[in-house]
Amino acid sequence: MKWRRLNGKSIQDDLKVAVEKVLKKELADGHRMKVCIGSDSQVKGGVIEYATVIVFLREKRGGFMFISNHKEFRKMSIRERMISEVARSVNVAYNLCDLLDKYDVELEVHADINTDPHFESNVALKEAMGYILGMGFVFKAKPDAFASTSCADKMV
Repeated sequence: MKWRRLNGKSIQDDLKVAVEKVLKKELADGHRMKVCIGSDSQVKGGVIEYATVIVFLREKRGGFMFISNHKEFRKMSIRERMISEVARSVNVAYNLCDLLDKYDVELEVHADINTDPHFESNVALKEAMGYILGMGFVFKAKPDAFASTSCADKMV
């Protein structure tokens, strides 16, 4: 996955190296950090466009994010697409969890899935929750899943 900052600047380092640099700097500056990872997708024609974000929150001091975009050229059901979003987020979280534990940084995985059964995305709620919680991560869904529903949504 290729990663960039919100300003468009490409992240040249390996993701883990880049995240560690960020954490060292922010913690040295005295910030208490939290990381939220989320993904969102949109279907445009026959293409599914994904955005995955790593949101770095400084307690009471704002935040910033790393962004990765990806496209798939195939048809998927809504359930499959929601689980694919979650899988992208879980993959990133899994790759970073040791590093975040090392620096005692809280991690949440956000799913762009509605808890209201009247919405289509709800078909994947139980599977997504089980997947994320089963991997040992903190799970957040709409309306609390801002990393996926707000941040990643704007990057698709």
